[in-house]
Amino acid sequence: MRWKYWKVVLKYGHVGKRNEISVARFLITESDYTLVMVMDEAADMPGVKHNGVISVKEVSREEFITGKRMEQENFYLNKMKALHKMKPA
Repeated sequence: MRWKYWKVVLKYGHVGKRNEISVARFLITESDYTLVMVMDEAADMPGVKHNGVISVKEVSREEFITGKRMEQENFYLNKMKALHKMKPA
């Protein structure tokens, strides 16, 4: 199976209060995904604000791997993941 790699910049935080943060997320999809499909999927991710997709760009596998490493070091994402693990479903 073939894959596509994407860099998606998303808005998190309290957008209305001007306490927002833009975070680059790196996604992998099947090769038949279009830009619009990726945008819809990213908009449904936890913590993303309404109209929170800033940009979507297809990237190379190498850029994806580098980006995923940067995601793992992102303080905001780590804090958000920890909060979601603590909340009961």
